Amino acid sequence: MRYELLRILVVDDNHYMRVLLAEILRAIGVVHIFEANDGAEGLQAMRDNTIDIVMTDLSMQPLDGIDFVRLLRNSPDSPNQLCPVIMVTGHSTFQRVSEARDAGVSEFLAKPLTARGVIERIHQAVEHPRTFVRTGDYFGPDRRRRNDPGYVGRRRRSTDPVEQTAG
Repeated sequence: MRYELLRILVVDDNHYMRVLLAEILRAIGVVHIFEANDGAEGLQAMRDNTIDIVMTDLSMQPLDGIDFVRLLRNSPDSPNQLCPVIMVTGHSTFQRVSEARDAGVSEFLAKPLTARGVIERIHQAVEHPRTFVRTGDYFGPDRRRRNDPGYVGRRRRSTDPVEQTAG
């Protein structure tokens, strides 16, 4: 992967966490790193710059990571609804992860951060992008991670009538 071509936005209200993540990104060869203190600044940074991947913290004030992703995915003036979002969090409870997933997060990265974890999530976002889907109450990456041929429910994947958009 050509990391030097990526343009990554780091959104976190903790200055030290932004510095740590930026240093990991630089160490793997990322040159274009943009930073924002919260979700509102992140959206503005995306309006001002072409961004390939967003790495955002879950817990921020005044606009947290989940609200940021909701606005990015659903706002009519969103700068890039299809941008992959990697949620960085130390709050990896099932409820918070589900809430972030349902907002349209592409990948999760649990704290404490490691270079290997960062590389794996970026690789997943770039090399294996997930198809975006739109339903009545959701727009974002397909939340289904695997195709289960034994599934016999009402909405089978092969006959799912949801609109799909290339991601």
